Amino acid sequence: MLWTAGAADARPDTRAMTCGETQALIQRRHAAVLTTGPNTYDRFVRQFGNECDWPEVPMSVAVPTRDGPCRVYRCEEPVFDFPG
Repeated sequence: MLWTAGAADARPDTRAMTCGETQALIQRRHAAVLTTGPNTYDRFVRQFGNECDWPEVPMSVAVPTRDGPCRVYRCEEPVFDFPG
């Protein structure tokens, strides 16, 4: 049996959505893998949720959207920069 991905199964592209649409999609799904460029994609999560595995936390990043850069969150390990 041959299976192909249809338009409904395609990964959403942040460049084709507004910032509000992108943020709403992530909030609705709690986490979403989104295309951010011709050859790039990433998994984005809600700011306050449990979608990240320890020790990662939601960190703010900017993605391109139809109406300009948009702040969303992805899971990253925190960097502690203690003075010293």
